[in-house]
Amino acid sequence: MDTPRFPLAVIGAGALGLHFAARLATRGPVAVIARNQARAAALRGGVDIGAQRYMPEVFAPEDAPAADWVLVLVKAADTADAARTARAMAPRGVLSLQNGLTGAMLATGCGAIPADQGITTEGAFRDGARVVPAGAGETLLPPGFEAVAAALAAAGFRARVEPDIAAARLAKLLVNVAINPLAALFRVPNGALLEAPHRGLLDALVDEAWPVLHGAGLQVDADAARARVHAVATATAGNRASMLQDVLAGRRTEIDAITGTLLAMAAAQGVELPTHRAVFTLVKRLEGCPSVSS
Repeated sequence: MDTPRFPLAVIGAGALGLHFAARLATRGPVAVIARNQARAAALRGGVDIGAQRYMPEVFAPEDAPAADWVLVLVKAADTADAARTARAMAPRGVLSLQNGLTGAMLATGCGAIPADQGITTEGAFRDGARVVPAGAGETLLPPGFEAVAAALAAAGFRARVEPDIAAARLAKLLVNVAINPLAALFRVPNGALLEAPHRGLLDALVDEAWPVLHGAGLQVDADAARARVHAVATATAGNRASMLQDVLAGRRTEIDAITGTLLAMAAAQGVELPTHRAVFTLVKRLEGCPSVSS
């Protein structure tokens, strides 16, 4: 029997992808696309999301069903593969909620299918086989994804369409370049970065990044930039940032897509960012990769 078309699908069965899928599944069918057949088979037995047992309708990429709307929540390095999978699902649109600035790569891979990037500050991490939601954030979507915003809101997410999504993406990048690398280097949850001795370095990263991102279109002043990063760290105080999760699991991190993107922007503006460069190099050493120039 043919698999029915799903109203929503999530590509990416990591902590955040499963968190989104489980909440959305309380309102209607959601297809979850895992990285391979083995991972899909393991997830069919169910997974604990917080205090709830979630039994996902899960598929391997080669078996992905048709879907009206596809959310992409994979690591930045897997964007091209996710785009190919999404394109084969013949959706009305594809929405990235990934770290970094992956929208252009996703759109290229999806061809004529509308594809764009939103942002989310939702938090979730793995604790063994269990997924722990860790901080209710905000999810902003680009125009054209009103139906997805409505579905997210109906599932209890704080979600809305943001007309100036480009500026919002820069604001999320600011948060990521400050919180993610430090959490990974010091192996602490987000909230600990607001305390000594980490807070000074957190603020130094924000202050150094702000002029570059402001020059690229970030529409907040320097004080508001600090306040935004502090607010996200507070709202997700118990969360293990994605880069910390990668380091703890011995996986490649997204430092190239996060801090590497900022360094490339700075280079284009003729600006040096020594603190971010140092953090970039340290994380690359930590993950066992050679330090490279952006």
